[in-house]
Amino acid sequence: MRTHWVMDYETLSNCFIACFEAVNSEEQRIFVVHESQNDIVELVEFLQENISSEEWHVSFNGLGFDSQITEHVLRNKDQLIYGYGDGEEIARWIYSKAQDVIGRQNRQEFLEFSPRDLQINQVDVFKLNHWDNNAKRSSLKWIQYTMDWPNIIDMPIHHTETIVAEQIPEIIRYCINDVKSTKQIMMLSKEQIGLRKTLTDEYGINLFSASEPRISKELFLHFLSQKLEVKKWDLKQARTHRAKITVKNIILPYIEFKTATFQNLLNKFNEVVIYPGETKGGFKYSVQYKGVKTDYGLGGIHGARSTKVYESNEDMVIMTSDVTSFYPNLAIRNKWAPAHLPQDEFCDLYEWFFEERKKIPKKDPKNYVYKIILNSTYGLSNDENSFLYDPEFTMRITINGQLSLTMLYEMICEEIPNAIPLMQNTDGLETMIPREYVDKYMDICKRWEDITQLQLEHDTYSKIILGDVNNYIAVTEDGKSKCKGRFEYSNLALHKNKSFLIIPKAIHAYFVDGIQPEDFLAANQNIFDYCGGVKIKGDWEFYALGIRHGDPFMYLLQHTIRYFVSNSGSKIIKKNNTDRREIQVEAGKWMQTIMIDYEEKDFSEYDINFKYYLDNIYKEIRSLEPINNQLSLF
Repeated sequence: MRTHWVMDYETLSNCFIACFEAVNSEEQRIFVVHESQNDIVELVEFLQENISSEEWHVSFNGLGFDSQITEHVLRNKDQLIYGYGDGEEIARWIYSKAQDVIGRQNRQEFLEFSPRDLQINQVDVFKLNHWDNNAKRSSLKWIQYTMDWPNIIDMPIHHTETIVAEQIPEIIRYCINDVKSTKQIMMLSKEQIGLRKTLTDEYGINLFSASEPRISKELFLHFLSQKLEVKKWDLKQARTHRAKITVKNIILPYIEFKTATFQNLLNKFNEVVIYPGETKGGFKYSVQYKGVKTDYGLGGIHGARSTKVYESNEDMVIMTSDVTSFYPNLAIRNKWAPAHLPQDEFCDLYEWFFEERKKIPKKDPKNYVYKIILNSTYGLSNDENSFLYDPEFTMRITINGQLSLTMLYEMICEEIPNAIPLMQNTDGLETMIPREYVDKYMDICKRWEDITQLQLEHDTYSKIILGDVNNYIAVTEDGKSKCKGRFEYSNLALHKNKSFLIIPKAIHAYFVDGIQPEDFLAANQNIFDYCGGVKIKGDWEFYALGIRHGDPFMYLLQHTIRYFVSNSGSKIIKKNNTDRREIQVEAGKWMQTIMIDYEEKDFSEYDINFKYYLDNIYKEIRSLEPINNQLSLF
């Protein structure tokens, strides 16, 4: 029976440690290469047993580091076993290879071994979750924090130090902690891994460690090459580079407005010329209309009414309407394609994915795959490394998307008496209208659908707790709630900062369930909800400052920290080693307790400063509704 292994390596100047734990059990294999212990023969034998199409290693950034070391060991096994005298020599050889791998990464060079060169299959949860992307970049320590891992510990010994035998158990403990946390990430990514296995088996493309954009790119490439009967390699080389994009030439003919406000907006867009490198910025324009400031640019549209709680009642109702697969359908209905690709074939394939997805149950993995393809294709068209690259295709979608949605926005607000616009954002809008005009609202939407050939999905909200366009709680009339931005507290992506979840949880409980913050905090005894996380890099260091037994203390901390605000403890500061700047993590009087190693104990023993959390909860509440006599911090 084959066993899949979760693995991690530690490479130090004179010591190499390899730790493995079975995916489906707690069986462990630990190998040490050092002057005091040389397990190189056993390690090579173990790795050779893992060379199989049915077996794989799970790692965090394994494709970028650990698998490179594995491949070096396998390709030089005879030299390592017979050519060196002792474990220290072998460890120093492995260390040299590790430093070369790290150097290549730092210089952004190609690694020596690509995934197809590797003898052992890899599942890299770092790549799979796209944590190598700048917008999502995350270390294992940070993910340990976001998933409430008990022990967030840095490597206790610097890799350049000379290791003695007595230090090896400590390094193994650290390595095993990383293995076990990587295993937990794998379990949280189980559905994603299963999906990638299905795709790999079905299409013969190794997608085990593929991010969602890469899945989209590879599968669209696969299907399009078959449809065009063109080799994938030839398609991969295709691009359309633009010297400039004249916006007035790409605006759809049906785009028109009745009010001077939006006619001016259209005129502004008609004046825009986009040059290379400007598609992610360069043009910004704001519109004030019926009490809402809306920002336009070369990306999405963002606008919201002032911060407040808005509620439906007997007379007024909050309508919400979203465009179904907005960006894909804009391309499909208008027959848009990257200029270097055949228009009909591209659009036919794009539409095929859209129509096929509708036939597939939402729980079916293929439904999700087609969703990825539909949503990612737009983004890939603005990526110079993609065979879909054509920035004009991107701009057609984003600019016409904004203007089309604004047409609907204007039609509703101009044709329905007393309509109050609340919010519009990328692919949808929210408007408060008199209940007597709901049918008219739907008629307007149908007219807009006929003009644009797009489809809308509608719902009604009982309440919107509106911070701004990116931060709100919306409650449907059947009681379901949607939380965005700083109000999100559940099902957060693992790379996102989940600091002080007790605050958005309490705000949701207050506005949606009518629970007072004091009562909510008294009932919530999950210490992780009270924790914050901070991380640094570069020239910065964390320090703990305080007084113990009347004497001041200061000590260096690791680069990723979990803490909660407490009645006693220390002040966490970050200090810049270059210019000596010092910044408090929590400004003012508040003390912090560092919780890198979680210790389970009675909740009362954590010494939480509840006033800190209540202050922040009520600060948010006050920003959303007027102070009344019932609100009190005491």
